[in-house]
Amino acid sequence: MEQIPRYTSYPTAPNFHENVDGNLSQNLTSQLQSKDILSLYFHIPFCRQLCWFCGCHTKIVNGYSPIKQYMELLKQEVIMQANYSGANIVKYMHFGGGSPTIIEPDDFTNFMNVLRSNYDILDDAEIAIEIDPRTINKEKILSYATNGVNRASLGVQDFNQQVQRAINRHQSYDLVKNVIEKLHNANINEINLDLIYGLPFQTLETIKKTIDYTLKLDPNRISLFGYAHVPWMKKHQELIPTEALPNPEQRMEMFDFACDYLTKNGYVSIGLDHFVKPDDSLAIAQEEQKLQRNFQGYTIDRADALLGFGVSSISTLPTAYLQNTPNYREYVASIENGDLPIARGIELTNDDIKRREIIMSIMCGLKTKVCANEFATELASLALLIKQDIVNYKDGFLIMNKKEHHQFRKVASKFDTYLKDNQFSFSQAV
Repeated sequence: MEQIPRYTSYPTAPNFHENVDGNLSQNLTSQLQSKDILSLYFHIPFCRQLCWFCGCHTKIVNGYSPIKQYMELLKQEVIMQANYSGANIVKYMHFGGGSPTIIEPDDFTNFMNVLRSNYDILDDAEIAIEIDPRTINKEKILSYATNGVNRASLGVQDFNQQVQRAINRHQSYDLVKNVIEKLHNANINEINLDLIYGLPFQTLETIKKTIDYTLKLDPNRISLFGYAHVPWMKKHQELIPTEALPNPEQRMEMFDFACDYLTKNGYVSIGLDHFVKPDDSLAIAQEEQKLQRNFQGYTIDRADALLGFGVSSISTLPTAYLQNTPNYREYVASIENGDLPIARGIELTNDDIKRREIIMSIMCGLKTKVCANEFATELASLALLIKQDIVNYKDGFLIMNKKEHHQFRKVASKFDTYLKDNQFSFSQAV
């Protein structure tokens, strides 16, 4: 979450300007209307142990006092933002990290009480939390259920022990199975599992075994992400043995195999990297041309604005993007001073907004209207991809070939004016 997002890596945001203060956030969020629907994201930047593959903004802590202090600061930020916002109806909430499961049950309940005191959380709101199976217990799960959490996303990555050792992420199949059983017992039945391909020592055989284990767990959704090896940005990735990483051709084979294997086992392919059961809301949204994508991945979230809280979190407003400071000390100082911790942001032009809608549709594999006169250069650059039947342009509409979902980002990049100076510096197509 701390990276500067770009249209084609997160599909919705161009470069940010530095040195933007909270006044811009106050002005923009106050323009939201009382009828507008909000999505709230809370970034918990703490973990008990560092996973060497991780690209998230997180900090390793041994004690609980920094976490407790952070939750108090987060409450203050919620109250400040609620006072500025012209909207307070919440349809979606997501706790991400780091490891949100590091929060103790009482502190989670207290935080939810503050949220309900400041926002109108709808009875049918989707409330999701990312779970590290190694830092969860029955008491925490019961606190989630009591507070309305109805979706859980578990980080699995890979079940192979050699791969786990190479990325410093040890968790057994039985551990994950036990956590899922506890979630079901608490009536939290919407389960996502995250898998990663391109990790050290992975092969087609190990990928197949990991998927077989995953299928036994019967999740509603499976995310299949490609590992991004960027040690120049994340120094701890230097601990990963680069000689054991699969090459680009092997990565492509893994991705193609996994996609084919999951669909043959009853899952529907969604966009770039998600797979869901046929009756899942994402499958229905894709069929109805209503699929969305935000900083957490594919979603049915059609909220008018996404407000991000916590260190490095990003807010998506109708005409702007804002990001909190990724510097923990700066975050603390801002909150204690009574200021919103905004570090950078950008107000969108009309051209930005048009391109955002086109790119969103492409990344979701949807049909989208593209004016030939206005985007003549971009359409011309798609000539080879059109010839290869990756995308089609007919009667003023750009139509993606859903069988070529691994190429969506490449097509979207043609409409990204902010990508040219540093193309795919954050993420590749596969």
